[in-house]
Amino acid sequence: MAARIALLKHLRISVQPDRKSIRPLTVFGEFFRRHLSEEARGTFLDKSEVTDRVISVVKNFQKVDPSKVTQSAHFQNDLGLDSLDTVEVVMAFEEEFGFEIPDNEADKISSINLAVEFIASHPQAK
Repeated sequence: MAARIALLKHLRISVQPDRKSIRPLTVFGEFFRRHLSEEARGTFLDKSEVTDRVISVVKNFQKVDPSKVTQSAHFQNDLGLDSLDTVEVVMAFEEEFGFEIPDNEADKISSINLAVEFIASHPQAK
């Protein structure tokens, strides 16, 4: 409660030491927490949209037969891509979704499903 009063004083909001003046702050704090959590949830892309876009990127990759691309396709086992090709596909994902995938995470992306899971859970994906 003291921290809330200090925050209000910092914001130059008049604070009275009685209990009634603290109630609006509690309501405000609850609203603020709810608003921030809703805003944070809204920053992630829809998984079905991510799936469609990932599949499109993979189908448009020069060394891939588009008829072999499925939601569960593995880059090496199903699509015949080598490690360098996989790096190029991940770079294409970075370009499509507008954020950089760290190398340690990029190494884990070996299938369409894994790419979708990573991208859909990343807050910077656009």
